[in-house]
Amino acid sequence: MKVSAEQIENSQVSLNVEMEVGEVDEYLDKAYNHLVGRVKVPGFRKGKTPRPILERHIGKDALLQEALDHLIPDAYQKALSEQKIEPISRPEIHIVQTEPVIFKAIVPVWPTIKLGDYKGIRVESKLVEVSEKEVEAALEQLRLQYATLVPVDRPAKMGDALTMDIEGESEGKLLPIRKDLVYELVKDSPLPLPGFTDKLEGLVKGEKRSFELSYPADYKIPELAGKDYTFKVKVNEIKEQKLPDVDDEFAKAIGIDDLAKLREQILSRLKTKAEEIAQTELEQKIIDAAVELSEVEYPPILTENEIDRLVNDESRGFNDGIKGLEKYLQSVNKTMEAHREELRPVASRRVVRSLVLEKIAEEEKIEVNTSEIDEEIEKMAKDADKESEEIRRLFNLPQARESIKQFLISRKTMEHLKQIASGSAEE
Repeated sequence: MKVSAEQIENSQVSLNVEMEVGEVDEYLDKAYNHLVGRVKVPGFRKGKTPRPILERHIGKDALLQEALDHLIPDAYQKALSEQKIEPISRPEIHIVQTEPVIFKAIVPVWPTIKLGDYKGIRVESKLVEVSEKEVEAALEQLRLQYATLVPVDRPAKMGDALTMDIEGESEGKLLPIRKDLVYELVKDSPLPLPGFTDKLEGLVKGEKRSFELSYPADYKIPELAGKDYTFKVKVNEIKEQKLPDVDDEFAKAIGIDDLAKLREQILSRLKTKAEEIAQTELEQKIIDAAVELSEVEYPPILTENEIDRLVNDESRGFNDGIKGLEKYLQSVNKTMEAHREELRPVASRRVVRSLVLEKIAEEEKIEVNTSEIDEEIEKMAKDADKESEEIRRLFNLPQARESIKQFLISRKTMEHLKQIASGSAEE
């Protein structure tokens, strides 16, 4: 076996392997011994067919392919060992020719990260303030949540809830009849299709109305673009929202002693949320600054793996997982391949940020001990309450503990970087 290796771009090695005739013959013998007991050849018992006859029966290429399926993985591992190459993922393997057998493997290896002067990064923390206007807006949202619907005897207007019977038809096909459907009049609502809400404004109890609507010709879902619909509606009841007064009684109904304490609670919640957002923005600025100062080279497979993670995260929001996501993409006339390409920039940024953070952790000798991992698992178990024992069992598995360890290292590294950026880090 002749092996040559060449370092190529993006932290990859091009591994070229040429097999000796004798080595290939050895695997052809193994392939024959494997197939002769499985393939039935007329006139011969299984396991007794001579090799030349078996080759003619299944084809020389089939025998060779069986041999290559075992030869290439073995030869690849030997080549890695000979060249002292440490791969971080599966290679891309291309068979160059079969006589003699020559194949090429593009091997992803450890990324190369050259950090810049990250200790010189300075980023000021954003001063968090919550205005009285924001508190009032939050109070108004709370009022809406506790609003009640009361019947009214007047024409319907935006914000009302209509109870109605509805019939529909499109391209000669009847849509399911809905009885006593409750529908809220929201300005510019796109459901069930644009303009529907406007057609209901001004209706009175007991009134019937027929109207036609069409999806725009350039509608984002091609299957619906330009389609015409005919509707018949009958209003059975009109209700309007009655908002509670903002006073001590309102606060007590929510479970707070009085209005002043309710305002304090809202202010505290808004401030906590604003501080969390400010901290996230600060961390992003700091790590982006560190990335800007660094030179990072990494194999493309890391981006593909990150895209896989993003897609899996998205799929959790669908009942059918990946299949549900694929159905949604089809509904907006998009392929999974196109969606993956859209995710590529995000995935690439995440990979680079992660690699730079890992390198800084290495430089700063940031470590996590066993007790810290145990504390984190215990915290998650307590948060899970009833499922605490199952959480402890799952997160104490070796792979889970390693994942928690890496998470804690990243968190400690980010905290250290924030101290550096503020100028308060100790040398």
